[in-house]
Amino acid sequence: MMNTPVRAKARPPILLCESDADRIADLAVGVETRLPQVSAMLLKEIDRARVVKDGALPADVVGMGSLVRFRDENAGTERTVRLVYPHEADIAAGKVSILTPIGAGLIGLREGQSIRWEDRDGHPKVLQVIAVGEELDSAA
Repeated sequence: MMNTPVRAKARPPILLCESDADRIADLAVGVETRLPQVSAMLLKEIDRARVVKDGALPADVVGMGSLVRFRDENAGTERTVRLVYPHEADIAAGKVSILTPIGAGLIGLREGQSIRWEDRDGHPKVLQVIAVGEELDSAA
């Protein structure tokens, strides 16, 4: 009992704005057959999220269109990406789709929060949000 890992705790609380929650839910249902793992992850995140009115999402929370710097704690690497809808995704330009495991893991997190997540191959990852905001553009 004394050896319980700290990372085994429940997922951190997340926030979503109403329009993002609705649109992401529609996307998740639409890809349920093609991307069942990502669809299930997104629907679970929406279900547990606290949904706020559009315009009321704090600036330090990852929403759709947010520029976010995060750390993959397993790999020890940092990346800065913009979280986008699938039609806007462009890995070379640093635009990551919400329909990827990283996108699904980052949505709704606040600066400083970490989440345990699985990559496409089912390997556990710990993602930590370092910063959210347009000021990161100058670093990109």
